[in-house]
Amino acid sequence: MKVEIWSDVVCPWCYVGKRRFEKALSRFEHRDDIELVWRSFELDPNSPPSAAQPGNHAERLAAKYGVSVADAKAMNDRLTATAAQEGLDFRFDLARPGNTFDAHRLLHLALEHGLQDTLKERLDRGTFTEGLATSDHSELRELAIEVGLDAAEVDAVLEGDKYSDAVRADEQQARAYGIRGVPFFVIDEKYGVSGAQPAEVVLQALDQAWSERAPLTLVTSSGDAPNCEGDSCAI
Repeated sequence: MKVEIWSDVVCPWCYVGKRRFEKALSRFEHRDDIELVWRSFELDPNSPPSAAQPGNHAERLAAKYGVSVADAKAMNDRLTATAAQEGLDFRFDLARPGNTFDAHRLLHLALEHGLQDTLKERLDRGTFTEGLATSDHSELRELAIEVGLDAAEVDAVLEGDKYSDAVRADEQQARAYGIRGVPFFVIDEKYGVSGAQPAEVVLQALDQAWSERAPLTLVTSSGDAPNCEGDSCAI
């Protein structure tokens, strides 16, 4: 059963949602039958290619949402506390967000090699714990190679436009689904789960989707019961 997750590298709730999904998946009876695919979503596709400088995340947040810097810092503190409950160490003081289009292209490369979830985890940790510049090619290259991608293939992606169409196709599909924010989970192309929902909610959606796709289980007794087949009935 396929689970597709629309997400962005600079989305803190996406990282929280990833942990909650993993918790739900660990409790899902059929977890070994899940095909997980990360889909591209750019929260700010017009963001500059150069990364922001660390240390002014609250100021940027305040300007974006039209709130005071104090309120923005309080938002960060609440999110940091929530992330800590999921075992994540958010360091907004180190954050250097930038354009994420090339990071998404690398995730499509990783998908072809069975390393997409590994790279997604590494990019998320880099962004929210280590101060990764999400648009810096040298830093993206280092992490991609670290998780096992071939250096020459990584360079070919970063130096060209490979997988650009794949990123845009993901974003077009998101619009078709009516996705306006991330994370957004699509289970078996049938059920949508919006936001970083608790693990229990995600698990319930997984169970429901699986039950509706599972083949009918025949319940038998110790003997054959009368039935009708074709144009005849047992008497």
